[in-house]
Amino acid sequence: MKSLFLLASLLASTIFSIPLKDSITDTERKFAMKEFQRTKQRFLDDVKGLSAQQLSFKADTSRWSIAQCIEHIALAENLIWQWTQGTLSQPPTPEKAAEVKVTDEQILKRMIDRSQTFKAPEMLQPAGKFASTDAAIEAYTRRRDSTINYISTTKDDLKNHFVQHPALGTINTYQLLLLLSGHSERHTLQIEEVKANPAFPKQ
Repeated sequence: MKSLFLLASLLASTIFSIPLKDSITDTERKFAMKEFQRTKQRFLDDVKGLSAQQLSFKADTSRWSIAQCIEHIALAENLIWQWTQGTLSQPPTPEKAAEVKVTDEQILKRMIDRSQTFKAPEMLQPAGKFASTDAAIEAYTRRRDSTINYISTTKDDLKNHFVQHPALGTINTYQLLLLLSGHSERHTLQIEEVKANPAFPKQ
């Protein structure tokens, strides 16, 4: 009898220690998909039909051109996605949930706050890594569409895997996906700043 009790206790503790799959709600899933679709469309609308002169215009030598912004966005779209998937390939660490100090909404708000600027890591610095600007846009679109499809169907345990972000601290992988969407919008805003410059070429 004692052995049966111990076995039952062990099974119960094992069951309750397993993180729930599909740990995002339907509301969270729909919210993420809406954000990814919205920020994708804003980016594509802003870069549509720009001339070579407009793409290469710089407000000054310290600023990125629109072409450089596009390359950076495309590079980050893939790299942050890989970061998410690499994190999910590791064992879940639900005990880290208490370390998360930012909400989903705060992440999106901070991503589009252009009053604070950061230097991009070398791997994300624009350096002509695509054959053309059109190729960068195509790479971005392909990766973004695939990510939207992933979000719409995933059963991955997005809430029990965590990363350490240099500015946001500990965040879960659902929040990392929201950060990815927000990153695109952050630099789309940068593109809009370039286009608003009085010296920006008319065509």
